[in-house]
Amino acid sequence: MSSTIAAIATPFGESGIGIVRISGPEAVRIANTLFKPHSGTDLNIAKSFTMNYGWIIDPATGKNVDEVLVSVMRAPKTYTREDIVEINCHGGPIPLRRTLELVLKHGAQLACPGEFTKRAFLNGRIDLAQSEAVCDLIKARTDLSSSVALKQISGGISEKINRIIGELKNLWVEIEAPVDFPEENIPELPFAEMSSRLKKVRDELDALLRSVGAGRIIREGIPVAIVGRPNVGKSSLFNALIDAERAIVTDIPGTTRDWLEEVITVDNICIRVIDTAGLRKSRNSLEKISIDRSVKIIDEAEIVLVVLDGSTRPTDKDRRIMETVNGKKKIFVINKSDLPRLISEKDIRKLEPGAKTATVSALKKTGLGKLKKAVLETALEHTNFTFEDVLTANIRHMECVNRAKQSVLRALESIGNKMSAEFIILDMKAAVDNLGEIVGKFVSEEILDSIFKGFCIGK
Repeated sequence: MSSTIAAIATPFGESGIGIVRISGPEAVRIANTLFKPHSGTDLNIAKSFTMNYGWIIDPATGKNVDEVLVSVMRAPKTYTREDIVEINCHGGPIPLRRTLELVLKHGAQLACPGEFTKRAFLNGRIDLAQSEAVCDLIKARTDLSSSVALKQISGGISEKINRIIGELKNLWVEIEAPVDFPEENIPELPFAEMSSRLKKVRDELDALLRSVGAGRIIREGIPVAIVGRPNVGKSSLFNALIDAERAIVTDIPGTTRDWLEEVITVDNICIRVIDTAGLRKSRNSLEKISIDRSVKIIDEAEIVLVVLDGSTRPTDKDRRIMETVNGKKKIFVINKSDLPRLISEKDIRKLEPGAKTATVSALKKTGLGKLKKAVLETALEHTNFTFEDVLTANIRHMECVNRAKQSVLRALESIGNKMSAEFIILDMKAAVDNLGEIVGKFVSEEILDSIFKGFCIGK
């Protein structure tokens, strides 16, 4: 934290502007060493939040490196709460690289991924949940995922977590007080009141878990695997859904040897469409590997689209595939509706009562809108949650909340058994610690490293 760090903060490539960001106690001094102002203004005396026009020069040769605008932002009112200087160069790789090399040569260290945001957290400007949301906002693919990240940055989840922590702490103080101060004759809290208040906390944690479940869909998208026997039109359906000729389509069974994945957006939700190899028995070692991969993809998919050839009767191979996806969320897609129909949706429901179905023509691109809508409805069923209620989409948060809930349930069990206060409080404190991990009150260096290594360098 005593060092000064620097990195290129803009994507590599050609653009109008590229930024070299410097943060730390030596930021202004280092930049001033390399900066030749047009007006003669020294950066050491430049006002905070000003832009200064001039050139970056190499002090060793006196040669100009680039024409720049340099912004000076002085602690503590900065992103990291340290002095920050941003050198706005021309956006080509050479000016940026040469400027960064000079900054590093004159005392800065190359920043690690996410180190600027990590310093913002360690210096107390934002908590850990807000830090993670910065990365989520950068990676957001839809307006909805961006909106959830912004809620988290503004403290939505942090406020909720801190309030629940406060409720738990207040309760354990009231439980603990008669034990710690017997001379004060503080009345013991009735078990019924303990249970009632702790059940409210449990219900709040359940609501958070449902929120994170819906948030996962927003953040990661819905993985949807297309499966079926060879030549039922899986690759044609894949191409139709993504509206591009991505998969090779032929009449030869086994053409698809490897899975393909593309992302489409439906009603502001990302759907990860995955085309798989046809499921069948094969002696071809290469095709067998492809089929094994398909089985693995099916296991990991949120929803499976079981494609059937609507112009033929269901076969034994179709029935075996239905058995393979037993227990998964699935939609039976009757393809080739442009040909004479030999399979109806009623036929499918005879094979599997209550089955969800959709009829399409991948060739004519009909029925795709209803299929996409069915995918969203299937993914969201039983969630009882609207996307507007989602405060976080972070899996780490879900794990912490789930551990906290288990601790609360153990405390409720102790209350039900009328056990002594020490046992009840022990689990309540564990719940507080687990929730504190979300906002960074109790967090290890290992967890911090795993979080920030997912950031880009320069943020």
